Amino acid sequence: MIRQPANLIIGSLLLVFIGGMALLALFWTPYDPAAIKLVARLKPPSAQFWLGTDEFGRDVVSRLMTGAVQSMTVAILTVAFAVTVGTITGLIAGYTRGLADRILMVFSDALLAFPGTLLALGLMVISGPNKYGIILALGIAYAPSVLRIVRASVLSAREREYVEASRVIGNSELTTMFRHILPNCLAPIVVLATSMFGWVVLAESGLSFLGLGVPPPAPTWGNMLSAARTYIEKAPWLGLAPGICISLTLLGINLLGDALRDRFDPRMEQR
Repeated sequence: MIRQPANLIIGSLLLVFIGGMALLALFWTPYDPAAIKLVARLKPPSAQFWLGTDEFGRDVVSRLMTGAVQSMTVAILTVAFAVTVGTITGLIAGYTRGLADRILMVFSDALLAFPGTLLALGLMVISGPNKYGIILALGIAYAPSVLRIVRASVLSAREREYVEASRVIGNSELTTMFRHILPNCLAPIVVLATSMFGWVVLAESGLSFLGLGVPPPAPTWGNMLSAARTYIEKAPWLGLAPGICISLTLLGINLLGDALRDRFDPRMEQR
């Protein structure tokens, strides 16, 4: 249990740093992230350009900050979409059971047969490269994972005495589900949502790397990595900067997720 506070503190600090960078970019960046200055192309890190410039003379720090906005926006909206859809369908499947449960689980199993990123890649080919297409594709890809976790929790909670008491006093089925069952299923949902945030950041970066993310000239960490491949020997800072940002974000999410799992898992609490 000693490592839980350390994971929580370090993970939170890393995410506060990345989130603060994204919030700051909404109001200020050192330079215009889209301004092309060919006379300053491929400048190494210096006092003027802290992390150098890219092949078009654009400031890397400014583009990293703006890319953080894109990544955080996509991740937050995708997780919110997946958790909302997965929680509602999981509640319905676990509480009603019967035909609705079988139909939802067959559909969920069909989606889970494909890796999440591969399914999102197929959906992105249909919708085209844009931010909201990524959110919809990744949300659909990850919602079945939430559905299964919520359904399992609901199947356990629906047999408890307080649920039977809610029915006896005349509460509707919706009231019983959302007021009495759902609050007792929040712990696994919170832990899963934290992990999913990291999955989405990585998937969005991968899709942007392949050219299916937010279209240029809007900067994202993924398309910055993709553009850096050509100059990896001449200007290694172009690939290192977004790669480090992605790594720090994933590290912070994983550490925070471990701390939340230790906090909400009864087995860890007993230890």
